[in-house]
Amino acid sequence: MGTVTESTVPTKYWHKLGDGRIQCDLCPRFCRLRDGQRGLCFVRQCQDEHIVLTTYGRSSGFCVDPIEKKPLNHFLPGTPVLSFGTAGCNLACKFCQNWDISKSREFDTLADSASPDALAQTAQRLDCRSVAFTYNDPVIFHEYAVDVAIACRDLGIKTVAVTAGYVCEEPRREFYQHMDAANVDLKAFTDEFYWELASGKLQPVLDTLVYLKHETDVWFEITTLLIPGKNDSDRELEEMTQWVVQHLGPDVPLHFTAFHPDWRMLDIPPTPSATLTRARDIAMNNGVRYAYTGNVHDADGGSTRCHQCGETVIGRDWYVLHSWSLTDDGCCENCGATCAGVFDGPPGTWGARRMPVRIG
Repeated sequence: MGTVTESTVPTKYWHKLGDGRIQCDLCPRFCRLRDGQRGLCFVRQCQDEHIVLTTYGRSSGFCVDPIEKKPLNHFLPGTPVLSFGTAGCNLACKFCQNWDISKSREFDTLADSASPDALAQTAQRLDCRSVAFTYNDPVIFHEYAVDVAIACRDLGIKTVAVTAGYVCEEPRREFYQHMDAANVDLKAFTDEFYWELASGKLQPVLDTLVYLKHETDVWFEITTLLIPGKNDSDRELEEMTQWVVQHLGPDVPLHFTAFHPDWRMLDIPPTPSATLTRARDIAMNNGVRYAYTGNVHDADGGSTRCHQCGETVIGRDWYVLHSWSLTDDGCCENCGATCAGVFDGPPGTWGARRMPVRIG
């Protein structure tokens, strides 16, 4: 089949159509391609009646971040995570805040490269507890992400998917067999928003969230970027947070983050801090135990309180932990209630540092 290079590998989620085209079955876009054509994601291409991934082992860069930046507030707090992404995306968000990576159509973006083993070994050498697939959606580089996760697991390193959750059932099942944590971007709670501003649909994302909760042991948290006048009404926030509690339970943390004008939505103002606080209050009034504000300086909105006694069990200022009142197994030192999450001994001390890394 075609030209197979070090960064071009065959895939398995596709089938032939009667008109000679090949349908990609990785995500609900179901791109139908003729030879040489690429899907909307740009990185999956039809070659000789097969779908190949063209960016295996290539990255837009590697960086050690605080785990809280993903954002994950209940997964190994305070620890460093080796982060990387590739190029392209399977959604078309007009408000994308990583558009230089997710919308890239230039392979010069992918200046760095690393094999799965090299990535896992680098994470181990840098004392990173986990590796994160982020900056763009790991759904589209499924094969690379899975191989990296397998290599990491062999060395006792956990893996984190930062994703929009826009994926089909069969590849979703394979993908999350190998993941330890995820942050899922629930962009809004209306089909109109998904279609008009992201060229997608809401239901597949909800299906991913329900799958993660009820059919896996993956720890996950949810992020919603609140855009003034688009997805920040009281009604939508009420419906979304009520759905979360009803279908996922009260222990899934929600992050409400601030929009800033970017990509093709430069005419919308930044999200006021009061909007984030209002969303957090609505969530907690509907039974969400852990709701946070993000992309703004809000120490109270970024800290974790015990759902039973109200004690601050993890105090945060941006990405820096300044207080800790949990036992090693994640119980409130004041009342003994369990704080939901993945905790393993004392918190890390990585802080807010961001450290670019070269591999190979």
